[in-house]
Amino acid sequence: MHNHHRAGEPRRQYQVVADRIRTHIDSEGLRAGARLPAERELALQLGVSRPTLREALIALEMEGRVEIRGGSGVYVCAVAADEAGGTSSLGESPAELMEARVVIESAVVTLAAARVTGAGLQKLEQALDVMREEHHAGKWPVEADRRFHLSIAEMTGNSVLMDIAGTLFDGRHSPIAARMSGRVESTRTWQTALAEHEAIYRALEARNPQAAAAAMCSHLLGSLGRWVEEPAEPALGGEGA
Repeated sequence: MHNHHRAGEPRRQYQVVADRIRTHIDSEGLRAGARLPAERELALQLGVSRPTLREALIALEMEGRVEIRGGSGVYVCAVAADEAGGTSSLGESPAELMEARVVIESAVVTLAAARVTGAGLQKLEQALDVMREEHHAGKWPVEADRRFHLSIAEMTGNSVLMDIAGTLFDGRHSPIAARMSGRVESTRTWQTALAEHEAIYRALEARNPQAAAAAMCSHLLGSLGRWVEEPAEPALGGEGA
């Protein structure tokens, strides 16, 4: 797996928290199959937010240290003797990425609302159409979603903002973000996301910067909630979605 570590790169909060959970497992002498405290309790014990805890647990799961069983809890896995050491970086924290997107894209869409063009709106509408079609076909419309967000940045006419919007969107492909979104994306969450994109479009069409920023903000915060905080129930066995 490619290593994201660059010289002098800060350790991300989920790495630090994952290391603390590993220390807790070792100091409590928890054996394979032992169950960790409930997430709410563990977050309180460690003094961290639920999203950060969830990221740390997923990092540990990707390392094979724990197993997250939806609706049942987090269990310790057997670990090879040579697997000591700290958690490696799995890319940007999804919660931090989303927070950055809220800050930047709310500002971007405000500027875009002042510079709306018919051609720009048409591009957004095309992206929305593809999102609807793919959603109805049961696919995840990530490419059309990306095109929608980048077309808004393009409306500003500012190439730096376009670059930043693309980089932030593509952060979802980092190993930890991809694992997290893969756990929670479902037909239902895309239905909600689609409605949120439509609200952003309508605000831009009305050339209303306040409404556009508010719609963008509620879309990205909604995504963060769906992505990070909701423990995903497994879509296996007889359990309903």
